[in-house]
Amino acid sequence: MTDRQPIALVVDDEPDICDLISMTLQRMHVRADIAMSVAEARRRLHEKQYDFCLTDMRLPDGDGLDLVATIQNLPADRSLPVAVITAHGNMDTAIAALKLGAFDFVSKPVNLARLRTLVQMALRLGEDRYLQKQEFPALLQGQSSAIQTLRNTIEKVARSNAPVHLVGEAGAGKELTARSIHQLGPRADKSFTTVHCSGIPAEQFEQVLFGDKDDESEGLLAAANEGTVFFDEIAELPTEIQGKLIQVIEEKRLPAGAYKSSMPLDVRIISSTRKRLSNHTRSGHFRSDLYFRLNVIELVVPPLRDRIDDIPLLSRFLLRRLNENQSGSTPRASQEAIHSLQSYSFPGNLRELENILERALTLCESSTIRPQDLDLGGTHPVPVPPLPAKAVGSEFSEPACGERSTSEGASYPGQFSAADHETLDDFLETIERDAIELALSQTRWNKTAAAAKLGISFRSLRYRLKKLGLENE
Repeated sequence: MTDRQPIALVVDDEPDICDLISMTLQRMHVRADIAMSVAEARRRLHEKQYDFCLTDMRLPDGDGLDLVATIQNLPADRSLPVAVITAHGNMDTAIAALKLGAFDFVSKPVNLARLRTLVQMALRLGEDRYLQKQEFPALLQGQSSAIQTLRNTIEKVARSNAPVHLVGEAGAGKELTARSIHQLGPRADKSFTTVHCSGIPAEQFEQVLFGDKDDESEGLLAAANEGTVFFDEIAELPTEIQGKLIQVIEEKRLPAGAYKSSMPLDVRIISSTRKRLSNHTRSGHFRSDLYFRLNVIELVVPPLRDRIDDIPLLSRFLLRRLNENQSGSTPRASQEAIHSLQSYSFPGNLRELENILERALTLCESSTIRPQDLDLGGTHPVPVPPLPAKAVGSEFSEPACGERSTSEGASYPGQFSAADHETLDDFLETIERDAIELALSQTRWNKTAAAAKLGISFRSLRYRLKKLGLENE
């Protein structure tokens, strides 16, 4: 960026407001040009290149939304960030402006601290250095139309401060997308904080999110001030917390009782769900007023089956990453293996592709991964070694701690229960762990003998021990 003084276009027909904003900008070494109508603002935009624009919503000859739309339609080399001034409490107007492309808003009466923050963000957006220098993460690379559309949309919304809601299947890359929006925007050098809504007990949610004044414990929102907060699976937010989050969004400060509740809060909110948030609103599980504040911009993160053309590129990247701590060259996937991957539906998306390639990389016997190494017929648990005959009906006849009894009276370790396992993957991992530990116990931790007992190779056993965190036991 050059050393010239930045210039802002301020559009408002109230002289007092114009004077207040001009003086604030002057103290920040920003020059202000004043326009008192939409027509005058358009003329000035045609005559001069500005670093950003701040416009009132109600003007004598039109509406601030018209000016926001005009600025969004400027040629790329003349584009500039625009923010709006709204009447106090008029969130509907602010949301409409954000949807049109405004990056933020400030309410009347204008809070000077809030105005200064907005100006600093506008200047950083105007520099555009983030979009020029920052690359997308490798898993969002590719030439498929689905991923190109996503990247183009990320670049657009990154410039804004508007809330973004991501919709996508498990493992499709929603958190990667949220991080890209953060890293390509003006908050890139601030914190990115993820709130895993499905993993926080309801009774602890308030303290985790807002902190506790009595304990002087800082919550995630205060810790993320000036940065970005990503609410993963936000539909799992308890109803009481939903109401408090609305208050935080509207008042831009933490609720009473929170640690640092008097501190102004400036965070960008990105949220995600696997299904459209409107579905949760219709079912009554999610507040509609919070929905409208979070769903200002909705982005659909495509599943991997819509990115078939990207699989060769993604596979090469993942194999290199998975092999980076190993000696020797990285095995490559054969053309037949790539075709097999492209024919697979990937219900687990990018996460499943990585798991498949990690398993294939470990188990393949040559430098080339073949279709049979991929095991795309399904993920099978390791066979449980048979128990000694004398055990049946004796010490194994009653369920031990952590076991379940079937309706027929038989028992086995880790029988699937929703209370104990969040997913089928968790259940299968428990079965695998139990089988390996039993085989190792029966062979006195002779890994070669345990591998033979399990019917797998020694190399495969080493891989599974590492995956399950058992290798050092």
